[in-house]
Amino acid sequence: MLRKEPAPGGTTLVQAPSGSRCRLLGTSAGQGLTSRLMAMGLLPGVEFMVQENQSGPVRLALGGDRLTLGRGAAEKILVEVLFP
Repeated sequence: MLRKEPAPGGTTLVQAPSGSRCRLLGTSAGQGLTSRLMAMGLLPGVEFMVQENQSGPVRLALGGDRLTLGRGAAEKILVEVLFP
C-alpha cells in the first residue's frame, strides 16, 4: 500500500519540472486512486521521468510505458526530484 503521510524532502508531482527524474515516495489519495496508480506501476520507490508538466495533464515515462495523469491526481502524489 502507498504511504499516506508526507515524507521529508518530498514535493508533489505537479511541482516537479518537465524533464525531471523522480522517485515516488507515497500518496495522499483515497483507495480508488491508490489502486489505479498501483495498477499502472506507480509504486513507492519506482523512478520515472516527467515528460511534460505544464498547465494540462502530467505526462510520465515509466520504463517503456507512457502515462498521463490529471492535475488533481498529480497533486496527491508525493515524489522526490532526483535531478531536474
